[in-house]
Amino acid sequence: KMILKQRLVSVNGKVRTDLTYPAGFMDVVKIDKTNDAFRLLYDTKGRFCTTPIDAEEAGYKLLKVKFKALGPKGIPYIVTHDGRTLRYPDPLIAVNDTVQFQFEGSKIIDFAKFEHGNKCMITGGANLGRIGIIDHREKHPGSYDIVHVSDARGLKFATRASNVFVVGKGNSSMVKLPIGGGVKLSIIEERDQKALKN
Repeated sequence: KMILKQRLVSVNGKVRTDLTYPAGFMDVVKIDKTNDAFRLLYDTKGRFCTTPIDAEEAGYKLLKVKFKALGPKGIPYIVTHDGRTLRYPDPLIAVNDTVQFQFEGSKIIDFAKFEHGNKCMITGGANLGRIGIIDHREKHPGSYDIVHVSDARGLKFATRASNVFVVGKGNSSMVKLPIGGGVKLSIIEERDQKALKN
């Protein structure tokens, strides 16, 4: 509490003094005094993990587009997963795409399409925290669209389209990813890894 009251901690480029301020997926937490910056991502067990990032990366976050529409006077806008409304987006940006949002100037500097071959992170369901490449999308009108993903090991899994968050174009990522690369280990592999540590 004392640290926060000294205005030492900022979330997404803004100083926060509220102890209960909610930080979520993709948020950047920065401590100026120690020059540390962290991004909140998921590990493969579905828990939030803090990923250390450099100063350049601390200046932006990725946002998933949830809604796209025309506002009053025909002004186009998008609404993102964290509740932001951004006006005049690139016309190529569609729902489910990811935009790279810069805190300074509050502007979109890049975007990645929700399409086959792009890198993604799973943000819900049984595969929460896994990272892979989008294989294909099954459309089910009136029901949930299913997306098939394959991870770095070549293991394939499927999840709802609403759980898929694109994090990069092709095999590259726009943000630094957690240790382990989002590959889920079996319980035997986990045991062997722990044995090596000890």
